[in-house]
Amino acid sequence: MKKIICLFLVLSFLLFTCDTDPVKVDIKTTDTGYQLYRAGKPYYIKGAGIEGHYKELVAAGGNSIRIWGVDQWAEAFAMAEKFDLTVCAGIWLEQERQGFDYSNPDTVKQQFERYKPAILKYKDHPKLLMWNIGNELDLNYTNPAVWDAVEEFAAYIHEVDGNHPTTTTTAFIEKEEVEYIKEKCPSIDLLCINAYAGLPVVSQFLKDFGWNKAYILGEWGTFGHWEVAKTGWNEPIEFTSKEKAELYFQEYKDYILPEPNCLGSYVFFWGSKQERTPTWYGMFLQNGAKTQAVDVMHKLWKNEWPTDRAPILDSLRIDEKSAHASIIFKPETQHSAEVWAIDPENQALTVKWQILHETTDKRTGGDEETRPPKAEYKIIEKRDNQLSFLAPKQSGAYRLFVYVYDETGNAAHANIPFFVK
Repeated sequence: MKKIICLFLVLSFLLFTCDTDPVKVDIKTTDTGYQLYRAGKPYYIKGAGIEGHYKELVAAGGNSIRIWGVDQWAEAFAMAEKFDLTVCAGIWLEQERQGFDYSNPDTVKQQFERYKPAILKYKDHPKLLMWNIGNELDLNYTNPAVWDAVEEFAAYIHEVDGNHPTTTTTAFIEKEEVEYIKEKCPSIDLLCINAYAGLPVVSQFLKDFGWNKAYILGEWGTFGHWEVAKTGWNEPIEFTSKEKAELYFQEYKDYILPEPNCLGSYVFFWGSKQERTPTWYGMFLQNGAKTQAVDVMHKLWKNEWPTDRAPILDSLRIDEKSAHASIIFKPETQHSAEVWAIDPENQALTVKWQILHETTDKRTGGDEETRPPKAEYKIIEKRDNQLSFLAPKQSGAYRLFVYVYDETGNAAHANIPFFVK
């Protein structure tokens, strides 16, 4: 996920002083695999890639946060102290796909020197868990010299910090990347992998590719927008909040917890973000409402459900058709939508509808996107869980979104793509 790092932000960290002792973090071999130790005690990462909602993370049983860039460190470490969390501190290295040339020694050196002051300032912070050097540097890249830059950071960190392990994060896992990291990055202590639909095969791929160290999951959750079924006009079909929650639950139980070489994971995304849609990856809505995925992590981490759970959305239909129907309307024709949802505590539910234009700001690698605008359309009638409306007048691709809220502000959501022509 792209974070634009400015020199003045890094220098501002010089104002931070850490006068407490560091907490030692080790990776030890066990009879079956690996175990992370913090302060001499076993430590399993129950983490989230985060943007706020720290209190909710702790309430759910989470113990660690992942951040992507140095510009996030000040807030993250302050919140980690406040809520007793650890930090997987991301060092955002520029990516080849965005124009950075790792064959240019001058720019590589400038990048390295830029981050050294921040590393020195935070290396003894008691909430530091590990250093994460770069995120998805292998995405759409061609120059293996990037791994030399990663090694330079990792070696330097081990030189100045003997208390915390180093990792780097790949976009899924391929044999070539494993071989490069093994060859070029001996100072990397464990591998961090972002995996979505491919999560079930991560452990086996690592064995097949000869990775003989520990690993963690740096991002996992719903399927990526590039991994799902498409409409007839090639737009991805998003899972409902219920489908996502069920996926989180099953994948964690089946492919994360049982793996002896996995030291834990960071679920994605403990916040909200626009990426293809406003709801695709976020476990919270933009207004802060939690969804069923948060409840599932609470159950997984604490082995009990929260007392106030989010609504559960069973299905959404337009004219009795699902999102997989590649629905096409004529302009200003009348249609009916219906949603079915329940609340685990039998709270009263409120339904909100919205039609957005399909996004045209389509980026890769989690780069920041602009939220698509609202569409102009006429509502004929709203009644309980039903909406009668006229299709927009303007031709093009749209999505009908539905949000179902309980009395305490928790939410479920779904959307259906449709095309007007």
